Amino acid sequence: MRYLNFFLAVLLLITSTTDAQVSRGAAPDTVIGNTLTLKQAVDYALKNNLAVNQSDLQSQTNKVQYDQAWSNMLPNISASASQQIGFGRTLNSYDYTYVNQVNTGNYGISGSIVLFNGLQLLHNLQGNKYAYGASKYDLQQQKDNITLFVILAYLQVLSSQDQLAIAKEQADIDKKQVDRLDALNKEGALVLLSNLSDLKGQYAGDQVNIAAAINTLEASKVALFQYMNVPYNRNVQYENSIPASLDIAEYQQSSDSVYKTALDIIPSIKSADLKAKASQKFLQAVRGQYYPNLSFGGGLSTNYSSLAFKTIDLGIDPAHNTGSYVLNGGGKLPVYDTARLTRNEKLSWGDQFTQNKNSYVGLQLNIPILNNLRARNNVRQAKINLKTSQINATNARLALQQNVELAYQSMQAAYKQYKFFTDQAAAYAESFRTTEIRFNEGVINSDVYVIAKNNIDRANTSLAAAKYSYIFRAKVMDYYQGKLSW
Repeated sequence: MRYLNFFLAVLLLITSTTDAQVSRGAAPDTVIGNTLTLKQAVDYALKNNLAVNQSDLQSQTNKVQYDQAWSNMLPNISASASQQIGFGRTLNSYDYTYVNQVNTGNYGISGSIVLFNGLQLLHNLQGNKYAYGASKYDLQQQKDNITLFVILAYLQVLSSQDQLAIAKEQADIDKKQVDRLDALNKEGALVLLSNLSDLKGQYAGDQVNIAAAINTLEASKVALFQYMNVPYNRNVQYENSIPASLDIAEYQQSSDSVYKTALDIIPSIKSADLKAKASQKFLQAVRGQYYPNLSFGGGLSTNYSSLAFKTIDLGIDPAHNTGSYVLNGGGKLPVYDTARLTRNEKLSWGDQFTQNKNSYVGLQLNIPILNNLRARNNVRQAKINLKTSQINATNARLALQQNVELAYQSMQAAYKQYKFFTDQAAAYAESFRTTEIRFNEGVINSDVYVIAKNNIDRANTSLAAAKYSYIFRAKVMDYYQGKLSW
């Protein structure tokens, strides 16, 4: 259990340098076969783990913001159209008479582009580019973290399985002794009954150890499934790729060399640097609010009215009745004259759309004078953000150096313990071998046998745990050098 606690401590150590992200609602892939390999466990975790998916969505969000920063540099173009019917007394602008109903429409398209705004758009684009790059490194950092966590969790399962196997082997040895002494007792050949009682107590203690080992194994399995973010299946078998006779050698790299390598490859360091650069560009962007804003624009519009008409020339009438008359004797004679005849005809929508067009182009200059000190306060806040990101980048390097050194020293201690436990197990094995022979021959009593048995049991358990403890810590060092494998 203490090695499981170390494993959890390692997780806290790594995650201390990782940013939290937003949630993702994807359904996890829960199809797991009867056997689970380490590679499969890593693949499941990278696909389903909530922390990885959160980082992925955050990176997608930053990509959208980066794309928008690009789009902000494009012209703004919009079109408009309106159509309405007016009721009541309305002036007809064509003949300046009043009517009770009119149908009108207005249509237009306009656009503008920023020529200069203190380089705000350019600096904002560069800042979002760095922010998007940092989010991709954050995603990679989260994937690396989860990969390490799953590897350690999988190794913890294998370690727990070995501990359970050792506990069962120890119980089998004591069970054989109990059966042998019980048979001697039934035959009346057992000299000391306490020998049988001691061995029965020893065997009962073995059962307690087995129960504890089973509980530890199940807990380590659940922890692994939590990282994979899939429902727990207690019947899954785990592939053990670690040979029982693994020759553990001392780690070759020094902590300084590991740290130098980590500086170049750990994504969280690159992310912190890019976030500092992004903050610098965002500061330059908000400083642009102090400068005038110059833009160029233009537009095209037209309109329509249901009262619009055009006059059609019908030609000259040489004998047009003017409506006047002259008196001739007692009668009236009409007056005729030449006149140009015309007729009003309603203008179609298409004709009005063409004839009523108008356009414009122009420059617009906005000079900031006082905007509630918003620009000044935005600059102040941007300076604070820049200082914060620079401090975070410095602290990321410091935390990395300390974490590497701590992990390296723990690994060195684990290697020494493994070597000591190896020697101890060998010594106690020889001692138990001779003690068991003497006990079987009746030369010594059960108290001496139990002591020797407990010594070898503890030595074997500690040796198995020490082997995985060193492997755990070596994997952490591999992680800092980008050499994780499964």
